[in-house]
Amino acid sequence: MLTLTELRERLRILCDIDAISGDERPMLRYLRQQLQGRVDDFSIDVAGNAYAVKRAAEPGPTVLIAAHTDEIGLMVKSIEPGGFVRFEKIGGVIDSLLPARMVRVKGVQGVIGVKAGHYQTEHERTQGHTASNLYLDLGCASAAEVAALGVRVGDPIAFVSPLLEVGAQQHLVAGKAVDNRVGCALLLELALRFTPEAGTVVLAFTSQEEVGLKGAKLAAERFRPDLALALDTMPTGDTPDMSEHRDLNVRLGSGPALQVMAGAGGRANLLHPGVKDFLLNVAQQRQVPLQVCTFSGGSNDSASMAWAALGVAAGSLTIPRRYSHSPVELLDLRDALGALSILSGVLECLPDLPDFSFLARDT
Repeated sequence: MLTLTELRERLRILCDIDAISGDERPMLRYLRQQLQGRVDDFSIDVAGNAYAVKRAAEPGPTVLIAAHTDEIGLMVKSIEPGGFVRFEKIGGVIDSLLPARMVRVKGVQGVIGVKAGHYQTEHERTQGHTASNLYLDLGCASAAEVAALGVRVGDPIAFVSPLLEVGAQQHLVAGKAVDNRVGCALLLELALRFTPEAGTVVLAFTSQEEVGLKGAKLAAERFRPDLALALDTMPTGDTPDMSEHRDLNVRLGSGPALQVMAGAGGRANLLHPGVKDFLLNVAQQRQVPLQVCTFSGGSNDSASMAWAALGVAAGSLTIPRRYSHSPVELLDLRDALGALSILSGVLECLPDLPDFSFLARDT
């Protein structure tokens, strides 16, 4: 089983890779290097999904587990004559976190410029800045110098924020792209270590989750699994600016979370009742605490997989992290290892996977 130290080092490698939604190629190259020839089948589709497939000699059901490879970031919008670069946001980037932030484009580091504090108005100092008013400084004096660096309109821009340990606890880490490189790290472990006794396991590294849950829908339609699970991260409600009772009853360090509702009023997804019971039972058998929650603030790949093809029994297992969609997403690695244990238990059930038809328990 993956150790905490091994997970931390693997996550550090994955978080250092820049793979903004729409250009997940750097992650795909890494996955191909790690998995090709080590699973029964490895492929990459036209939409940027990577699939690691493991088949047993005995026939049986198909289980698909998805973790998205993309991260939020920016994109070059225009290059001014003086060499400054304007940008667009890709995914749920928070405007107030952008000023004075180190970023990287085409391997070149730069900084998001901000007016000197001496000259900011009271409104600018206290109300923050919008992305449309900000710019990227690559240290260039002209548009020609920017072009010489190979930077063009449409190029992705990533945050520079390496994964670091937080405090004296070695199980706490923070950095950019923790959402969802931790899911990818666990999927890699399953691909390399798990061998099914029956049926087929599809480990799908999906594209463009941060901009519409796009890749996962194609994955579910391609394989039409008997069960599809999204492995992702989610916010916590345990910081001073949140309420566990009013906002979100999820804590860091208390185990992975099971979302029974996602999106305002459940508009993104309502968890399949059979999948809910199954995951709760597996967690209990593996003695892993599982936080059951409603999450009105967003969704994940399970929402698109559930409605793919003619419908798929789908759910998600989410790893809590603080400071969501920031360059310093904070994670407890023990929660991730708990999620890995539950997923291993799910796959061990392949020879006797439950019937997930909607009224199966009535018979």
